[in-house]
Amino acid sequence: MSSQATPTLRLTGIGASPGVAVGHAFILDRKRIRTPKLRLADAEVEPERMRMKTAIDLSDRQLAELKDQITRTEGSDHALILEAHRLMLHDPMLVDEVNRLIVEDRINAEWAVRRTARKIKHLFDNIPDEYFRERRSDVDYVADRIIRNLMGQVVDEDVEVPAEAIVVAHDLPPADAAMMARSGRVAGFVTDLGGQTSHTAIVARARETPAVVGAGRASEQISPGDLVAMDGTRGVVLVNPTEDQLALFREEQRRYLESEQLALATKDQPAVSTDGFRIRLNGNMEFLEEIPSLLAHGAEGIGLYRTEFMFLDRKTAPTEEEHYRAYKQVLEAMGGRPVTIRTLDLGGDKVPGKTKHEKEPNPAMGLRAIRYCLSNRELFRVQLRALLRASVHGNLRLMFPLICGVSELREARSELEACRTALGRAGVPVGKRFPVGIMVETPSAATIADRLAQEADFFSIGTNDLIQYSLAIDRQNREVAYLYRPLHLSVLRMLQGIVDAAKSANIPVSMCGEMAGDPLFTLVLLALGFDELSMTSGQIPVVKRLMRRVSRSEAVEMLQGAMELTTAEEIERFVRTEMDRRFSGQEGSLLSPMHDPEPEPV
Repeated sequence: MSSQATPTLRLTGIGASPGVAVGHAFILDRKRIRTPKLRLADAEVEPERMRMKTAIDLSDRQLAELKDQITRTEGSDHALILEAHRLMLHDPMLVDEVNRLIVEDRINAEWAVRRTARKIKHLFDNIPDEYFRERRSDVDYVADRIIRNLMGQVVDEDVEVPAEAIVVAHDLPPADAAMMARSGRVAGFVTDLGGQTSHTAIVARARETPAVVGAGRASEQISPGDLVAMDGTRGVVLVNPTEDQLALFREEQRRYLESEQLALATKDQPAVSTDGFRIRLNGNMEFLEEIPSLLAHGAEGIGLYRTEFMFLDRKTAPTEEEHYRAYKQVLEAMGGRPVTIRTLDLGGDKVPGKTKHEKEPNPAMGLRAIRYCLSNRELFRVQLRALLRASVHGNLRLMFPLICGVSELREARSELEACRTALGRAGVPVGKRFPVGIMVETPSAATIADRLAQEADFFSIGTNDLIQYSLAIDRQNREVAYLYRPLHLSVLRMLQGIVDAAKSANIPVSMCGEMAGDPLFTLVLLALGFDELSMTSGQIPVVKRLMRRVSRSEAVEMLQGAMELTTAEEIERFVRTEMDRRFSGQEGSLLSPMHDPEPEPV
């Protein structure tokens, strides 16, 4: 029951896994460890280095055991994360720097590990790719393990989570998140750190457990046993809510579950408007383990398979065989449904085994994605050869990221054809020709979409970057994040232009950015005429149900009304009002303002 004597605390974070949960806080305090700081005498330096080596060896054995355990119970995908942690343990950037600090600065190993971890994390701050930026928490995880082993503390102790617990932590190690979610005793996760691509978020979505990440100092502000009500869609957490607030959350939870059940009941029906306009709904994924959840929610294919995880925390780039096996597994698991695989979308600073480039002043607009691949042809060819080989195992579609002009597309396609020819001459089986498309995510690509459409087999719009670049907004910058408006008139006109160009060229056009899965935008996207939308698993039944309850003609009428307005605020109000008017019943709870940077108080 709620504590009326304790003031209610309201926290906001990032809604990382949808759903509403109410439970008592279980604080997992594995992050906080005090780092002793000692100066060494000369005679203590070499023993300290040996102590460090012993701690790394012990950490390596622990991670190997954890990996085996996770593989047995969870499959191989989360185990890959632990393998990446093992590689990080032995990374010269960590080991050499710690030893240097011990020798040159005469400081103890614990202090040296903490200083080195901070230095490495700082390097991650400038990485444009969100997924890799989130790997800062992996650095902390590895550093904490080493320090605990240096101090002789218990590591990997078993955690007994009470039933219906809201697990609160500074950050959650991937092994803990996976094992706790699997136990079925966790109602939700709340973490201080993390984003949409943090391990906690990925595991929570895969397990359909509500999660709010990046909630500031939640683990300090919430006490064990506190009653917690959380909304994993809006990113809202109430600690010790009043009876009235609790009643609202319970009602919201009931409505959400009811709406979800209604949506799931029709998950296998096609997304067809009442006047017959058909849109294919696909899923976004990174790990093989996400596929069962996508299929269970009615995904008709994979609209975006991010391959960057294969490059995470490695000493060497993945081999052609490693690429091939990963793609083959996904294609076979999807059983003939279309699978859209995006080629590497990283910069050279994160590709292992390559010469480090000088620090780029603006890496988001630097040598990354298709630009990096075309500058490093052999690395690109390894991936292309693997994709060609894997194409015999399913319905593959290939997509190049960050295409800005026709020349880039031609070069990329030329490399693909050269690889196909080489494999053919070597007698290596290759599947039939598959569609080759592009991500439309820059204003330049949007502006010349008519020309690109002549040479691409399909478009997929990456709205996260397209909106960011179009409005000149850095979404990571809290000072200007409020200006990120998917319904800005310029964005709507740009989307309309891209769709029209695709239609004129008779090629399919899809959207795979966050905008695609937000129910508030469903009628806008229906009106624009997209052929496919791709989103996370939990969003598919909701979007599908909304689509099946309206006609495209009324969606078009609504969009025309919206585009007669001028400001983003006016358009948002108009669209929200129209959506509320149409879906004020059971679907109302599906229209949570996940786009709203400042949710109204509960």
